[in-house]
Amino acid sequence: MNDPRLNAFQRLLDIMDDLRAKCPWDKKQTMESLRHLTIEETYELSDAILEGDMNEIKKEIGDLFLHLVFYSKIGSETGDFDVESVLNAQCEKLIGRHPHIYGDVKAETEEEVKQNWEAIKLKEGNKSVLAGVPKSLPALVKSMRIQEKARGAGFDWEEKEQVWGKVEEELEEFKAEFVGKQLDAEQKQKAEGELGDLIFSLVNFSRFIDINPETALERTNRKFIKRFNHLEKRANEIGKSLQEMTLAEMDVFWEEAKQL
Repeated sequence: MNDPRLNAFQRLLDIMDDLRAKCPWDKKQTMESLRHLTIEETYELSDAILEGDMNEIKKEIGDLFLHLVFYSKIGSETGDFDVESVLNAQCEKLIGRHPHIYGDVKAETEEEVKQNWEAIKLKEGNKSVLAGVPKSLPALVKSMRIQEKARGAGFDWEEKEQVWGKVEEELEEFKAEFVGKQLDAEQKQKAEGELGDLIFSLVNFSRFIDINPETALERTNRKFIKRFNHLEKRANEIGKSLQEMTLAEMDVFWEEAKQL
């Protein structure tokens, strides 16, 4: 069967073979040297998705495809694995973890699918439901994944109102103990822990209302950068640095930025 998708993938594999054999830079690369570049490419794809730039998304997906093929090529050279074994192993894993599609298990809802998924992973040898959460994930993303996996095992709040109550409880505890007070080193360490509890509870609530906290915070970061850049631009237009302006003066330009 002449499938253009397979032809395109074969073309990429052939080019990878050529580069690995002939290009000085590609010949030199190892899994370790590629690792930080792969992380960078992943974040570039994330940026493109947040921007909604479909052409850039397409480009960044291609970059990630190249990296995955590169790792598979290196694996074939060491005799540990190749692209065929990688893809077949992934297919077998998908089939095994979707018994409601490829077997006789029933799962009518997304939650049932997630619960089945976590139960299957435990049968495969995972010692904990949380074992699959990468240690190097950013803390905000990690807290979301931890909570999702705990929910898949049936450990979760029942109603979002309960979660919001926990947010208010953590906020009041933090405010009563730390806000408006001078903190010594021991108190700061305690405050750090309590602030972590507050953030964790906010992440929990965001999950209950189906908002990704990482995406929400990144959109706020971008909004702040845009408004701050406007503030800098307007300050430059009147011949002042921000350090020379009062907060009241800066607030005028900040309000302008909010209208853009």
